[in-house]
Amino acid sequence: MKLINIGFGNMVSDARLVAVVSPESAPIKRIIQDAKERGTLIDATYGRRTRAVLMMDSDHVILSALQPETVANRISDENVPDTEEDDDR
Repeated sequence: MKLINIGFGNMVSDARLVAVVSPESAPIKRIIQDAKERGTLIDATYGRRTRAVLMMDSDHVILSALQPETVANRISDENVPDTEEDDDR
């Protein structure tokens, strides 16, 4: 299990992450509203504008102030194995 920084020191497990989407579309806005009503919405924006919506396998919805591309890059960076070479050739 690796933790992905979603901004402001907040972390999520990459194993539980299902999707990272933009919040602009009407269906995503409905998903956010439904999660708020169910009590499964986690706002990790610290009062800033929501730029990414993270869908978790536990039906939790997490709001982040980072761009979806930034979150995706952090996930990709975590999954790249270390390729450091020894200098003792």
